Amino acid sequence: MSTSPIQIFTGSSTFASDFQSVITRAVAIASLPLNQYQSQKTDMTAQSTVLSGLDTTFTALQTAISNLDTATGPASYSSASSDPTSVGATIGAGALAGTYTVDVVSLGSATSTLSGATLPAVSDPYSTSISTSTSFNLTVNGTSFSIQPTDGSLIGLAQAINNSAANVQASLVNVGSSGSPSYRLAIRSTKLGTDTIQLNDGKTDLLDTLSTGAQATYHVNGLSTLIESDSRTITLAPGVSANLLQTTGATPATITVDRNTSSVESGLTAFVTAYNAAVDAIDAQHGTAGGALSGQSVLGSLTDILRQVTQYNAGSGSGIQSLYSMGISMDDQGKLSLDSSQFESSDPSAVMDFLGSASSSGFLKTASDAMNLAEDSTTGVVKEAISSLNTEMTHQDDLIATTQSYIDDLQSNLQQQMAAADAAIAAMQQQVSFMTQLFQSMNSINNNNNGSSNG
Repeated sequence: MSTSPIQIFTGSSTFASDFQSVITRAVAIASLPLNQYQSQKTDMTAQSTVLSGLDTTFTALQTAISNLDTATGPASYSSASSDPTSVGATIGAGALAGTYTVDVVSLGSATSTLSGATLPAVSDPYSTSISTSTSFNLTVNGTSFSIQPTDGSLIGLAQAINNSAANVQASLVNVGSSGSPSYRLAIRSTKLGTDTIQLNDGKTDLLDTLSTGAQATYHVNGLSTLIESDSRTITLAPGVSANLLQTTGATPATITVDRNTSSVESGLTAFVTAYNAAVDAIDAQHGTAGGALSGQSVLGSLTDILRQVTQYNAGSGSGIQSLYSMGISMDDQGKLSLDSSQFESSDPSAVMDFLGSASSSGFLKTASDAMNLAEDSTTGVVKEAISSLNTEMTHQDDLIATTQSYIDDLQSNLQQQMAAADAAIAAMQQQVSFMTQLFQSMNSINNNNNGSSNG
């Protein structure tokens, strides 16, 4: 915001330029605080820009630490199957390294039903159905479910069944030709096993059982006990699931779960990059040139937060105690670097123990807590600095607006006062001029008369 331009005073008296000087000087004196406020606002705007940049940089570091935490979870495990066409594996939270053998005896099947051939033929499933009833009773393994279609179509009946909690799947199948379709209702259980399924319209049972299902069966780790499952996805251990794809025959499939540090190394590389960016952002505000935040306490607070992250020590004992122990070092500029060779030669278990998790313990817990000190939405150092500065800038805008209004009013009042004074002086100057001319005329007449008499 800049000072309003001074209006040029144009008067008719000979003192008009002097009146303009009075107005100009008065406005200049009144504008001194405004100039100071505007200079302060410019500094605040520059600080706001830098704080926003720091916020972005530290948020990126916080994200890198969070991603590293994710990399130490299920992502740090891998699985392999000796017979992937028969048994696949999926890793989840809680997995541990181990080896499992799975002998798939039977894949099992679901119970399948189809509406009877003696029911009304349906050529258009969007307008007609296998029954004119508006209410149906679906029974699955002795449990009844009320089915209320929204219309009288076969499509509507299938949708109503699928929207129920009966754990079955309804679909339509054309048992006729393409030119002369004949649609029937197919219902099958969503789980493996010897389920019973029947649909009644209040008068007649509508379904014929095509096949009765059976549970999948398998052996684990050579045990003779036959295990049954109503799903082809089975749980081998906490965080380890297997997918039964086909029977294994004479040789069971072997599932191997290993933990590796490749994803952790990638996460650490991203962490080092983000950390160094944060160091650069703070350093840019120091030194002879100095940045907009030079001397501000927020810089010291953020430096302390970074120090908390890198100085974490796991304590005495075996394994890894510090970042340096697993290949992360700091140079004399405060920048980090990762020695991949040293990291890859470290014991994976020791690495994982040192890192811990963001929610419980270890380096990641310390680093995450430190980042919360910087980036918490309400109490974070950066967020508080931004909020405080925004409040100051709003107050500064109010001061500038109030001072500018005062200057505008002062200039307007001075213009009016100087105009009145100029008009009064101009009138007096005109009177003086008139009287002067009058006396000069009278003197001229007297002089002429005196000359005539003497002649």
